[in-house]
Amino acid sequence: MPYSTCSAADFYHPRFSAIARAMAIPPMLHRKFWEWAYIVNAAQTSGVVAPGKRALGFGVGTERMPALFAQGGMQVTATDAPQSVDQAQGWSSNGQYSSAIDTIPHAGIIDTEAFRQRVQFRECDMNAIDADLRDYDFCWSSCALEHLGSLQLGLDFIINSVEQTLKVGGVACHTTEFNLSSNDATVESGSTVLYRRKDWDALIAELRARGHEVAQFVIAPDAHFLDGYVDTVPFASPTPQSGPAHLKLELYGYACTSVGITVRRGR
Repeated sequence: MPYSTCSAADFYHPRFSAIARAMAIPPMLHRKFWEWAYIVNAAQTSGVVAPGKRALGFGVGTERMPALFAQGGMQVTATDAPQSVDQAQGWSSNGQYSSAIDTIPHAGIIDTEAFRQRVQFRECDMNAIDADLRDYDFCWSSCALEHLGSLQLGLDFIINSVEQTLKVGGVACHTTEFNLSSNDATVESGSTVLYRRKDWDALIAELRARGHEVAQFVIAPDAHFLDGYVDTVPFASPTPQSGPAHLKLELYGYACTSVGITVRRGR
């Protein structure tokens, strides 16, 4: 899985199929599953998934990663936005918000007793990370930081997640919305913002200047006919048993896809 943006090629990679099986989901052509696989692949290949290691998830909603990392022996802190933030952004209305541990899926991944022993849930404002959330080996978020209010707030969150929550050598992995249409015009503020290539390049440069290691940023080529399909409203379901692929979509008039970044804290 060599790319930093969602690509049809990744869905045919053996790693993607293995991760899908581990999460007890079919390997369907949906960018949400690509984000999850990107994060899991980063964690597993970075060597942070092991008994005794600690993981911190931001905006976990109904993701399966907390259960999968717990199955690998990690102690997991799964967080989501405080109710006041959730209500303002409408996450609970579209089924993307977790308000209690019981809403996080784990069936087919880890038994309930082990899940409850290894996973705890708490609220966390991603714009003001609690000071006691620290010394983790791994942290992640999947398409949450674009909802923090502005491009800069999302970039600040990524830096804060590395420098405030990780121990030295720990790994952060985040995914968000990526503007494929323009490296200039975009949505810079509001309920959903769209990151450009230049935003990502500037973030990577800053992280490296601060002493951290950042995985190479590679935009996937349009090598498969499905890479040319841009989904429009009404979008394909997050679990499309049949129907159109959802690798790219139109948001605010821009063709977008998912993008990821992986950072190892250097100091």
